[in-house]
Amino acid sequence: MPATPENSCVSVAHTVKRVGAKAQSRLLAAKASGQEQCVNPGCAQLQQQHHQLQERFLRTNNALASAAHDLKTPLAILNGYVELLQSEKLGELNDRQREVIGDMRSNGQRLQHFIEDFLSFSVLETGQMKLNYETADINACLSEVCRLWSPRFNERKLALYFLANDKLTEFSFDVPKVERVVSNLLENASKFTPSGGTVWLHAEPYMWDRRVERKPGVQNDRRQRSNLQPNSVKVSVSDTGPGIPAEYHIEVFDDFFRLRQAGTPSEGTGLGLATARRLVNTMGGKIWVESEPGAGCKFSFIMPLTPLHAAKGKANE
Repeated sequence: MPATPENSCVSVAHTVKRVGAKAQSRLLAAKASGQEQCVNPGCAQLQQQHHQLQERFLRTNNALASAAHDLKTPLAILNGYVELLQSEKLGELNDRQREVIGDMRSNGQRLQHFIEDFLSFSVLETGQMKLNYETADINACLSEVCRLWSPRFNERKLALYFLANDKLTEFSFDVPKVERVVSNLLENASKFTPSGGTVWLHAEPYMWDRRVERKPGVQNDRRQRSNLQPNSVKVSVSDTGPGIPAEYHIEVFDDFFRLRQAGTPSEGTGLGLATARRLVNTMGGKIWVESEPGAGCKFSFIMPLTPLHAAKGKANE
């Protein structure tokens, strides 16, 4: 066929399209093999520096985690001896001795909590956290956390309330990790709620309407789903503290972030809420805070009734 402006344009367009498709396929193959080439000459150097920083971070993180782990055993022994002395089984104590040993115990527990926070953060940061799901009662789980924290709240003259919710049935979740998240939220509330204040722990069934991408041909019109059932559990910790300004509602969950407020001591490592966020995300959930200055805080997190790995298996069927 003789060349005309029309068929020449078609031929050129077809050639450009074919070359572009080949280039795109090469790029995808390079990405898949981890050998993507940078157009910018300085990009390769930046990539190398990025890898070096990652390796240095992992080495530092592992070294600090190892040191923190080595401190756990001697600290546990010291705390055990302090508790033994405090029980007065080795002899009666006078008032001054009780006061000193009480300070020793509270500071030992504080240091132990710092170490546990850092170890949890280290495991989550390196992606080595494993989930152990078991069918359990969330009411019993939260009640046990309240029992463990009641002495701390009594010492600070704070009221802690938890009322079991009969609408919650047993489901599969990682009990120790949920207890850790709730403990971190209760600790945060105890630090920032003034003496004489109140903290509430509450759980309820929740419909988490996640906009999940569905396979082609599967109906995805939410309006046609008339009978929506709860698919998750929402756990909340509310307090009568000073509240958090709106500009810090996301930042409070950052690593090592500590919000300084007048009249409240600056305690902790800044990892409590960050660890809670990472644990909730690992369990396939979501965490957030609702607060206004002077109106207290309400920290909430939701976790699916169906474990994350089971939900993925059903989605692939």
